[in-house]
Amino acid sequence: MDYFTAVRAFVRVVETGSFARAADTLQFPRNTVTKLVQSLEAHLQVKLLHRTTRKVSPTNDGAAYFQRMTRLLDEWQEAEAEVAQARTAPRGRLRVDMGTALAALLVIPSLAGFRARYPDMQLDFGVSDRPADLVGEGIDCVVRAGAISDPSLIARHIGSLPMATCASPAYLAQHGVPQHPAELASGHTLIRHFFAGTARQAQVVLTHPSDPASPVTVSGHYFLGLNDSNAMLAAAMAGLGVLHCPAFITGPQTAAGMLQPLLADWSAPAIPIHVVYPANRHLSARTRAFVAWMMELFSNSPYALPPGPQRAPAA
Repeated sequence: MDYFTAVRAFVRVVETGSFARAADTLQFPRNTVTKLVQSLEAHLQVKLLHRTTRKVSPTNDGAAYFQRMTRLLDEWQEAEAEVAQARTAPRGRLRVDMGTALAALLVIPSLAGFRARYPDMQLDFGVSDRPADLVGEGIDCVVRAGAISDPSLIARHIGSLPMATCASPAYLAQHGVPQHPAELASGHTLIRHFFAGTARQAQVVLTHPSDPASPVTVSGHYFLGLNDSNAMLAAAMAGLGVLHCPAFITGPQTAAGMLQPLLADWSAPAIPIHVVYPANRHLSARTRAFVAWMMELFSNSPYALPPGPQRAPAA
């Protein structure tokens, strides 16, 4: 029995709660994972897992063994990575999950530079706005917006996305250009963003450094609510209302005059962006390289803010 491989298989089964998912993430046949765990139990002469048709869970002995072996595997991987990194550039496959708009409009257009720097790496991007199960799906890290409160995860702040308010010239020709957020409450139509899982609408609060009415919660009639950034952009381009969203989504259209920025003296808090990974997992050279590159991207993009002192996004 390859003891190290058997321990890895056991740990992945406990982490994913499934022999099948463990086999997928390890890229082993399922029967190989089953035999490895059985061999490990025979070697230790103790039952490590409860098996039912619905799920797999550790026994008391298995849970204690899992905790010890997880720490040992992390230390082994860290030691191996430190030695390897001293003589080689990051290489191999990195699985990353991130939102659709961020991937399509900000990250993927800049990936040629990453490829030139790390030619021996392969990136697998899971592009969606759904919550991701890092451990169960074998994902190395996810890029997520907003606050991260899960104590089992480490969130590395890589920058922020400033917000912008805009509308099409055709819409403004018909409805007029608002000079104050309060004007949006009457005579204007909003394009609303709602969260897919709850249908809760995103609240927009704008502030002004000297206006006595500040802060103002934007309210008003909306004709269309959407849960996809690309669809929201299409709605604004079609003249369906006033759009408030991250500036990177509308930046090129604003620069081309296809959308007109509004309420330039009013601002909303920028959205913090984090790279998130499990707290009990060693951060590989591949993940570190990707995090560092993402921080550079946010530092150099006209539509993003690096961590630390903030600057205004490009109009």
